[in-house]
Amino acid sequence: MSEPAPLFSPLKPATTEPRLWTGTSFVPDPWRTIADAEPFPIGGQAIVSLTRWRAEQPALAALGAPVGVVVQSSEALDFDTDDVNRLAVIALVFPKFTDGRAYSTARRLRESGYAGEIRATGDVLLDQLPLMLRAGFTTFEIVNAATIHALEVAPLPAVSRVYQSGAETATRGWRSRRAGIGAAQQ
Repeated sequence: MSEPAPLFSPLKPATTEPRLWTGTSFVPDPWRTIADAEPFPIGGQAIVSLTRWRAEQPALAALGAPVGVVVQSSEALDFDTDDVNRLAVIALVFPKFTDGRAYSTARRLRESGYAGEIRATGDVLLDQLPLMLRAGFTTFEIVNAATIHALEVAPLPAVSRVYQSGAETATRGWRSRRAGIGAAQQ
């Protein structure tokens, strides 16, 4: 017996112009992503591809302007040669919501001491945001209309209990309760 054919094809989610969310509100995006062949803007604050950063790193760093890099999910940062601490923003792409490689990259960046902006771009959905914050992301370029609407009308739903440490600094869940118990017994 074969599977029945669906009556309708699935709808793609409604998308809109990208909006930058900071974890608390939407803000204007001061950064501009430029193509590899496009000249670097005089005022800086441009995000370039990882390939361009690697090819032009000394020249871009010599400009003295803030530079960002976009890292595709199929690319890997080399912490020794890519000089990530010179980058003001690192945009990690989620080509689809089921691709979680950018979570690992964000966490590795925070664990290596990177203190700049880590931006999630691509297929960023509401349900992922609390986990992205825990992984070390600080800003989110959102194009999903339903996610934008949800963030405009209500605060971000929080993860109330966690059992594993994240990149955030606040202690939560059972670890914070146990810390209080241990301190009271000493």
